[in-house]
Amino acid sequence: MKILIIGGTVFLGRHLVLAALARGHEVTLFNRGQREPLLFPEVEKLRGDRTGRMEALRGRGWDAAIDTCGYVPGVVRASAELLAGSIEHYTFISSISVYHDSTASVVDESTPVNPLTEKEVRDAAEIKPAGPIIAASYGEMYGGLKALCERAAEEAMPGCVLNVRAGLIVGPYDYSDRFTYWPTRLSRGGETLAPGQPLSPKQLIDVRDLSEWIVRMIETRGTGIFNATGPDYELTMKGVLDECQRAIGSDARLTWVSDEFLLEAEVAPWSEMPLWMPEKYSRPAFSRTNCEKAVAAGLVFRPLAQTARDTLAWDAGRPASVKRHAGLQVLKEIQLLRAWHERSVGEG
Repeated sequence: MKILIIGGTVFLGRHLVLAALARGHEVTLFNRGQREPLLFPEVEKLRGDRTGRMEALRGRGWDAAIDTCGYVPGVVRASAELLAGSIEHYTFISSISVYHDSTASVVDESTPVNPLTEKEVRDAAEIKPAGPIIAASYGEMYGGLKALCERAAEEAMPGCVLNVRAGLIVGPYDYSDRFTYWPTRLSRGGETLAPGQPLSPKQLIDVRDLSEWIVRMIETRGTGIFNATGPDYELTMKGVLDECQRAIGSDARLTWVSDEFLLEAEVAPWSEMPLWMPEKYSRPAFSRTNCEKAVAAGLVFRPLAQTARDTLAWDAGRPASVKRHAGLQVLKEIQLLRAWHERSVGEG
């Protein structure tokens, strides 16, 4: 197959290219050439900007396209409409954040999505995303925008769209460092701050499992909406840390610190303390998303231990000078643990 990937050099896009090439497909990338421009020298590269410079896509033809970086519905609509006569299948990478305000105990593909006002959509179109976690640029509007992008793609190519609502994607080349922090921190050993409730549910998916499944879905022309996170068993925060420790042979000693203490200390959930979401702020979409539909369609998961080892190996190869975008600073962790122990003594 001939597959066009919009993006294709950062994290998920990078692994989609690898998965497609591994299965013998011909890949073309369309992007601005600003991130990793020399990556994949064997792949055709078309330069442009989907917000206005899409001439390179005209007059060409592919079997399928994957949109890895659509955030604003008007932009996604323009891309899908332009490609409608040149491709047979369109994959849009969405997010379980579309369920952002859901109060359901379990979330599946039928759960209502987050609405946005017309003004919010107009405001979002003016935002210039920055940083490795683009979702953060859109704040609370991110999930609603993704839902509208799904609709825009489907309206442009009815019956030909695969909407993948991904969860927390982890693994090598994850520059957000949201999972990377844990195997790296645990590898240093010593007393390690573990956040919140040990049995709080967690969901995540290895980027390679997601990429390989998406490519297989494209091969069969799979369409519709699919939640795509994992694993296919109940995972907790303690389970994540225990599995990481076993995988890398860590002798770290976990000290579990309460939500209340961390909030009082103004520790930022999810970013400064990766994978931690205080109980008062937790939403089912981030921990109890039903992915049975995707599993029935062939989504499989590698052991978390493999993800931890491979992520640690990748991170160890990065220069120490490279800024990590998530996780506690060493000194702050020491100070928090000291304060936690002092409070515990005082209360005792």
